[in-house]
Amino acid sequence: MNITINELKELNKNDYQIIDIRDEIEISHGIIPGAVAAQPEEISTNENIDRSKKLVICCSRGKYSVEVAEHLKEQGYDAVSLEGGYAAWLLDYFQQQEQNADDEFAKNVEQSLRKKFKKKIWSKFTKAINTYELVKPGDRIAVCISGGKDSMLMAKCFQELKLHNKFDFEVKFLVMDPGYSPANRRVIEENARRLHIPITIFESDIFESVYNIEKNPCYLCARMRRGHLYHYAQELGCNKIALGHHYDDVIETILMGMLYGAQIQSMMPKLHSTNFEGMELIRPLYLVREDDIKAWRDYNGLRFIQCACKFTDTCTTCNNEENRSKRMEIKELIKTLKEVNPYVEGNIFKSVENVNLDTMICYKTGGEKHHFLETYDELG
Repeated sequence: MNITINELKELNKNDYQIIDIRDEIEISHGIIPGAVAAQPEEISTNENIDRSKKLVICCSRGKYSVEVAEHLKEQGYDAVSLEGGYAAWLLDYFQQQEQNADDEFAKNVEQSLRKKFKKKIWSKFTKAINTYELVKPGDRIAVCISGGKDSMLMAKCFQELKLHNKFDFEVKFLVMDPGYSPANRRVIEENARRLHIPITIFESDIFESVYNIEKNPCYLCARMRRGHLYHYAQELGCNKIALGHHYDDVIETILMGMLYGAQIQSMMPKLHSTNFEGMELIRPLYLVREDDIKAWRDYNGLRFIQCACKFTDTCTTCNNEENRSKRMEIKELIKTLKEVNPYVEGNIFKSVENVNLDTMICYKTGGEKHHFLETYDELG
């Protein structure tokens, strides 16, 4: 029922088709060339799938795909699960790259930021740095790398910023291993090596701690990971941690807060830590579009993983339809609105820069809630 990467290489490429059943967010970080993206329930009807061929089902790490392949087999399809999934293919891909080409590869990636993506990525990165005063003289910044396209790009941008060095500041490239599977950790290490990013890895047992938590384990996991990052960064003498959230994350967060949280709030470009005195969180990709990050990734032939959690394939929280679909719903909503109004994304972003408190029924500041009736009669 399983097929290994090496066994797949021995087959004639015309005799099989790879079906990637990961969700759209995961696939946005990379896909096997030639693979068809389709959810399991779409396989029997998707026009791009040749059901006369052997169907090689691919998920993140080869766990969820086993069940899908078995179900297809029962329906009469010649279906197998790709052992190790996308992570296994990615590691094999890295091994095929020539060692002596690494120096040239990293230089080309850096060159692309200076030239091809200067306007859409580098200029917007520096604009956010300057507009929101994210980097100041004497800063020691822990650039936090999760292994995805966003954080890896952020790391390369910081390396470029250091070359210009208009004032003195330092960066540390920090990777926290909260219990990654061995394959996922190797993918992160290999990408960092090829991109010449000198990472520092520290370990924690966060994944094990939250694995049996039934209510909001992913929320708890995220909180714990951020706390560990602050703590370790502080030990390294850093006063800031940098995260890779981008422009699309910002506008999606604004809409998600309104539609799912019944509140108007934004993802801020920087925040003071409430639990770690003297520490700040900064988001240097705040003005960079996700499509431009994808274009940079694809132009340079880079391949990343979206979620390095070793439970992704079986986690009932990360992988269930309700939780997985909320952000996708918002993405699709924005896409639909954009068909009518091409400026809708910019308008959503600017809406939280133009808040008129005189028209707000209630608002919060400093954790305290205020109502318009408090001052209504005085202003009459």
